[in-house]
Formats: sequence, C-alpha cells, structure tokens
Amino acid sequence: MNGTTIAAISTPQAEGGIAVIRISGDSSLEIADKVFHTISGKLPSEMKGYTCAYGKAVRNDEVLDEGVLTVFKAPKSYTGEDVVEISCHGGIYVSRMILRTVIDAGAVLAEAGEFTKRAFQNGKLMLTEAEAVMDIISASSERELKFARSIQEGAVYRRIRGIIDKMVEVLGALAAWADYPEDDIPEVEPDVLRSNLCEVCDELFKVIDTGDYGRIIKEGVSAVIIGRPNVGKSTLFNLLNGCDRSIVTDIAGTTRDVVEERIRLGDATLRLWDTAGIRETEDVIEQIGVNIARERLERADLVLAVFDGTEPLSEEDEELLHKLKGKRVIAIVNKLDKSVKSGLKERLSGEFEKCIEMSAKEGKGLEELTEAIEEMFYKGDIIPEMGILSNERQLCCAKSAKELVDEAIEALDVGINLDAITVILDGAAEELMNLTGERVSEKVVEDVFSRFCVGK
Repeated sequence: MNGTTIAAISTPQAEGGIAVIRISGDSSLEIADKVFHTISGKLPSEMKGYTCAYGKAVRNDEVLDEGVLTVFKAPKSYTGEDVVEISCHGGIYVSRMILRTVIDAGAVLAEAGEFTKRAFQNGKLMLTEAEAVMDIISASSERELKFARSIQEGAVYRRIRGIIDKMVEVLGALAAWADYPEDDIPEVEPDVLRSNLCEVCDELFKVIDTGDYGRIIKEGVSAVIIGRPNVGKSTLFNLLNGCDRSIVTDIAGTTRDVVEERIRLGDATLRLWDTAGIRETEDVIEQIGVNIARERLERADLVLAVFDGTEPLSEEDEELLHKLKGKRVIAIVNKLDKSVKSGLKERLSGEFEKCIEMSAKEGKGLEELTEAIEEMFYKGDIIPEMGILSNERQLCCAKSAKELVDEAIEALDVGINLDAITVILDGAAEELMNLTGERVSEKVVEDVFSRFCVGK
C-alpha cells in the first residue's frame, strides 16, 4: 500500500445538497480525529468499519459545518486502504475549506483517478474494470450504462483471461518438451499446435471485432449528412438536432463549413456532421467546405445520403452513388411534402441497405429513420455479458496479440523451430496481460488514470 494519505472532493465542484470529501491511506483515521468531532465523543479511529457518525467538521476549534463521517477499514474499502468520507452541505466554499483542513492535517491532494488507481494497485480491480469506472460516470444512455457495468463487473477480463489460459496451456506444453528432453514427454505435434493456435486466433478475431461496437456504444455513431447543394441537408440536420443549428436558404452553397453536434435519436447517440453540398465550385471558401465534406465521408460510421425527391437523379447524384459504394448508407429521399418522382426510392433501394422517404421540413419519416439507425448499429445479438472492448488501448493490445499469434502460425508453417515460436507466443501473452493489467507498465497505468476526474 502507498504510504501517502490522499484526499479530494469526490462530488462535482458546484452547489448542491451534499458534498463528499474522501480521504484514503494509512493516516486517514488519524487525520479524521483532528478534523471531525463526533456528537457522541467517540474518535473516528475508534469506530468500526462500515459505520457512520454525526458530528462537526472543525478547523482550529472553529466549526466549519455539521455532517456525517463514514469509516471504511482496510482491506474492505474501495481503495483497499483505510478510507474516511466526510459528507457535508454541498456548498463550494465549505467543502473546499474542509478539504483544506484535511490537507493541513497531513493529507496530500489526490491526483486525477488516484483513488481508483490505488484500488487497482491493491488488487481490488483489474485494469479493464478500473477503466469502466469512468465509463459508468460518463454514461449517457441505459445501453451505455449496462455495457460499462458489465465491464466493471469483469466481463472483458474474464473473456481475455480465457484466451490467456489457452495460450498458457500451449506454452506449458512447449516449455515442458523443451526443458525436460530426458523425460518421457511427447513431442509437440505441429498439427495439434497449429490447431490450438488457430483457435486462439479465432477468439482474438472475435474480440477485436467488438472494438467498433464498443466505440459506438461509448462515443456514439459518427454520422455525416451528404448530398449535392439544396437537397435539404441542413433542414434535416436541424430536424435531428431539435433546433435551427444550420442556416437554411434556397441559395446553393449556403453551408460552407462542417457543423457538428452530439444528439440523441431514440436509443441511438449520433455525432452528427452537416456538410457543404458536394459539387465542383469556383468559390475558394466553398471548395474548402466541399473538401472537408469528402474527408468526413471517409471517416464516418454512417452516411445519411440526401436526395431531392422532386427531381430525377442528377450527374452529381450519380457521382455520389459511386463514391458511396461499400459504405454504410441510409439513403433519404427528401421533400416528401412536395411531389416526389416515381421510381426514385426503388432505384436507391437497389443501391443501398436502407432507403427512407422524408420531409425534413415537416418532420415526416423521422421515426422510420430512427428505427433504421438502431437496426444498423445497435445489434440485439450483442449483449453486455459478452465482454466488449471499450477503448483504443484495449483494442491495440488485442490486435498486437493477434498479429503475434498469426506470426507464430506462419513460422510453424515454414518450419521455424519451436523455441522461436515460443518466444513469439510469449510476446502475444504479454500483450493480453497488458490488456487486463496483470503485467502492465507504470507508464500505461499513469496514462489510463490521468483521464479520470479528481476524487475518483
């Protein structure tokens, strides 16, 4: 355990009904004795774990506030250390004064994520479980919260640990054969080894395949509205956003930059971009906007391709159809409030997975669009308990492990000796243990917890 005792305000720095000052470390109870006087007269250090006492927070014998002190004794606490929490009135000044008093009594101001970092270091949480703590805090939907909770409860760790166990079994067989040649240990059969490694590779592929879904659950679907000028892109953007965020006129080329908003659409979260109409133009500023639109098109998870339903497909529309090949697209035949050209929806349905008729001006078709997005990105067959990778660090570790297992299979196929293959597989296992945090560098740990808020 870390010898330093840390403290921080664990509730938001704003006025509210209650504020909590958290103290963790070897001197927590000793510090609490100095800054909190219970009504019963019992010292906090005399209290049992998981008990509370009403009293007063004091500074130089002057009462700062009345509140409740809670004691959690090691190792049965969040951090695994002695922890004291002082709950006071939720004023900014009073909570800061109590924190200052705690620090003057011997505590050190906690760094970002230091309480959870100590929980990890003291074996209370695996690294993937610790990362999920911030995901729970930042969750903005029921689905996001469920997936974060499942990771915090060990779903990712259990899944990766299962793959590590298979690799350890393979490595154990290789090590036994190499280290004890005089014993009657059967030689590792290449076909059996290859079959086992292919199983590991298949499992890693499935894990990596969850990465995009985990990102979408956590960050939302990156969606771009694309189309030629004046088809109603900005009107659609304003409809989805719920307010007039983009300027709407009948003049082609009005939108020259990318307007971005994070929105909720049913159960889906979208990071939505409204872009300049894609066309060739002599206007230098508009052309910059067109270039940005093309760049966003390449990066987006979803393209909302808008077409003017009152006109036949133009040359620019046909060019857009070609650019959208292979992308996840919902085609939108807009201006349903006017006379829509017959056959247009049927033509676009043949080009794309989904096609919807809408009037962005009147809000018609919004429910159908919402259902289409949920169908495309929020799969019912993926459940929280599967163990979905939730960030780029985890995904990079899994990819590195798979690359090494692939390398080991290739080495086996060309006849490289088993000692070299063992070294490669050791590296793959190391990457997976970096993912879980079982063998992670201090630099990685510092980077993970630097993204946490102070007080957690």
